[in-house]
Amino acid sequence: MIPSRDIREGGVKAGSGLLLLGAALVAGCVAPAPRSSSVAPPVAPPAAHIYTSHGLESVIGRGARAITALFGNPDLDIREGSARKLQFAGPACVLDIYLYPPRAGGDPIATHVDARLPDGRDMDRSSCVAALTRRPEAR
Repeated sequence: MIPSRDIREGGVKAGSGLLLLGAALVAGCVAPAPRSSSVAPPVAPPAAHIYTSHGLESVIGRGARAITALFGNPDLDIREGSARKLQFAGPACVLDIYLYPPRAGGDPIATHVDARLPDGRDMDRSSCVAALTRRPEAR
C-alpha cells in the first residue's frame, strides 16, 4: 500500500486520484461548444419568371405558314415527331418558336416562344418579335 500524505503537508491523499478521474469522465459528457461552420447557409432560389403573352399575339396560336409570312424563312427548322421548332435570328436577338398540334388534331400551332440576345442572355420575347418583324427577310 502506498502511504498517503496529508494535504496540509503538500501531499495528496490516495483517494483524490479517483476524484480527478471522475471529474474527467463527467467533463466528457458536456456538449462541445458549437463550431463555426464553413458551409454557406442555403440560398433561396430565384423568383420564378412569369411569362405573359402580351406582345406575342402575332405568334402564339399561329401556324408555321403565318409565322413564316411574318418573319420570312426560318434560320432553323427542326421537327421531332409532331412537334416543330422554328428559329429566327437577327442582329438584335434569336427567337425560338415551338409548335405543337392542338389536342383536337390539325396542323401544329405556336404554343411557346423563347427569346435571347445573340450572346445567349435572356431577352424580352415581345421585343424580340418586334425586332425580327423589321428584319429584311420578314414579309
